[in-house]
Amino acid sequence: MFLYLQGSRNKNIDLNYWNMKRNEMIDKISKNTKEYDFIVIGGGATGIGIALEASARGYSVLLLEKSDFTKSTSSKSTKLVHGGVRYLAQGDIGLVREAVVERGLLNQNAPHLVKNLAFIIPTHGLFDEIQYTIGLTFYDLLAGKLSLGRSKRISKVKTLQRISTINPNKISAGVIYHDGQFDDTRLAINVLQSAAELGAVVINYCSVTGLLKDANGKVSGVKFFDEEEKVEYEIKGKQVINATGVFADDVLMMDSPNAEKTIAPSQGVHLVLDKSFLPGEDAIMIPKTDDGRVLFLVPWYGRVVVGTTDTPIKEASLEPIALEEEIEFILNTAARYLIKVPKRSDVLSVFAGLRPLAAPKENDKKTKEISRSHKIYESKSGLLTMVGGKWTTFRKMGEDLVDKAEKRQGWLHVPTKTKHLKIHGYKENVNQSDPLFFYGSDEDKLLNLVKQNGLGESISASLHVINAQVVWAVKYEMARTVEDFLARRTRCQLLDARESIKMAPQVAKIMAVELGKDEKWIAKQVEDYVKVTSNYIL
Repeated sequence: MFLYLQGSRNKNIDLNYWNMKRNEMIDKISKNTKEYDFIVIGGGATGIGIALEASARGYSVLLLEKSDFTKSTSSKSTKLVHGGVRYLAQGDIGLVREAVVERGLLNQNAPHLVKNLAFIIPTHGLFDEIQYTIGLTFYDLLAGKLSLGRSKRISKVKTLQRISTINPNKISAGVIYHDGQFDDTRLAINVLQSAAELGAVVINYCSVTGLLKDANGKVSGVKFFDEEEKVEYEIKGKQVINATGVFADDVLMMDSPNAEKTIAPSQGVHLVLDKSFLPGEDAIMIPKTDDGRVLFLVPWYGRVVVGTTDTPIKEASLEPIALEEEIEFILNTAARYLIKVPKRSDVLSVFAGLRPLAAPKENDKKTKEISRSHKIYESKSGLLTMVGGKWTTFRKMGEDLVDKAEKRQGWLHVPTKTKHLKIHGYKENVNQSDPLFFYGSDEDKLLNLVKQNGLGESISASLHVINAQVVWAVKYEMARTVEDFLARRTRCQLLDARESIKMAPQVAKIMAVELGKDEKWIAKQVEDYVKVTSNYIL
């Protein structure tokens, strides 16, 4: 069954560049006797941004993630790098200004993963046209030189030309504006690679089980458990950071059993449809829905992502499940605007993510009204916790946290180094029609892997995945499970859940060769993947 790559593990493939190997990271931990400047708990957008910022300033950094990087919230976004048009309507000018600036910087620093995307707002009369044109012009002005393009009104005829599936009876014209689009988990991997190149130690599948404290009750490190090797470690750190998103309160409870609640989690659901529902290159933003949120229809990797919802939930989980009412809300809202009405049978995948919103002071405050701005809490023990925020501002969140830590520790302030730091994989003018474009400058190295080892065979023709990508993900991107590869190193689980299940056995076989696993491991991996991915299928 391993004929595809017999003996490949013995071949010496020298790609002449740094790579992210889990065993080497663990080895660094085992041999380290000094304390780290920063220990970051959590490998989502927040923790990853902090790790990059701290390592870029020259600090020693350890980042620990209990599952896979971005397993939770940070892989379930709407795939937008945006200022937040609706926050502008709410009058939160500061948040929007910060976000549109960060959007522009990210577009400059990771052009292989972030692109300019035109959005069209369908309007319903002259008042709408004037209101949105003026509002979005102000949105552009907030970005200054980092603006991605000018907003303007376009006629009904032009709107219908650009969005052929929109219902002509529902619109008077359209207003076009520009925001960014990206691949959240690919950005995460590249940022982690950048941090590691700067000296950070980043490890997945390591659960923090407790906090170490000195004689004065100050946090001085962490206990963590390596889920793969079943080994427990105690590591010292000068500044411990709680960047666990929707699970932040769990870490705060480790610190103090009576800790005040900081998180008000909210669930957002997205449906993925075939490209025929939005065949052009433009996205649609519907500004007024029944629950007061906006609804996006966004082209992404040859599919259309439609969402999102805003449903308060009581408990956070790694794999939240979309509720029936959320699914129906998205389908019904989309149906009002499209002449091709999406049905349940058209849904290629449904995914739910949780927002780690800062808990409001008033219990009855609606989640859609809670500010998306990030907040830093300092515990009596010296633990720093960051909550709120979003992918667009992850770099600024890291900057603010490290600034705070420097003040708290009495360290000499080191200015941020990340505003213009090119992210690993940086490559300008990538060809979006190339199935491997998202690897950026790593694509040539991946193709060398194909040439040297004959790994060009397709695993899925419709999702354009080849054997070499699996080997690459294991060797250089710390993929440890079939789910890591199909859900996050590639986006197959989100793009077509059923197709990804068909791919699982072949992916498991290839990974088993690279990781030295047996048939039992292969069977268990496929079983686990089918079980979790069944929740992505309607």
